[in-house]
Amino acid sequence: MRRFNLHTSEFRYEDEDPDGYKSGMAEIHHALGASALAANLFELPTGQSLSPYHYEYEEEWLIVIEGTPVVRHPEGEEQLERGDVVAFPPGPTGAHKIINRGSDTARVLMFSSARLPAVAVYPDSNKVAAFTPGKVDNVRVRRESSVDYWDREP
Repeated sequence: MRRFNLHTSEFRYEDEDPDGYKSGMAEIHHALGASALAANLFELPTGQSLSPYHYEYEEEWLIVIEGTPVVRHPEGEEQLERGDVVAFPPGPTGAHKIINRGSDTARVLMFSSARLPAVAVYPDSNKVAAFTPGKVDNVRVRRESSVDYWDREP
């Protein structure tokens, strides 16, 4: 049996993440060898966000482990507390952004299905992203760059 501890985990930070989005991640599902669910623990220092405002076409859940992060959603913003659990439904009604405006580091656990391919939409920047197995066909594009179905076909 594999084990992962939410309180003693180590986080990986990406150097290329811009200020405002410098969060650490611990990939629980990889540590456990799981394949049906994707579960990640995120560490959000003060003033940092997890990702841009977005939605996906699968349900996502968030559990607050530590801190008081704010979640932006289609109806506004709400401050969450330790132990709060929220679910983001598929599509535009599930749009969200997690921000740490508190004075202490926040930790949140997020999970969803591990199905690929997956699609994410970023309403603020008008982008769409596709994520594929092995990242071989991953793409991020602006919606206005859409082409006709028959474009470049013989």
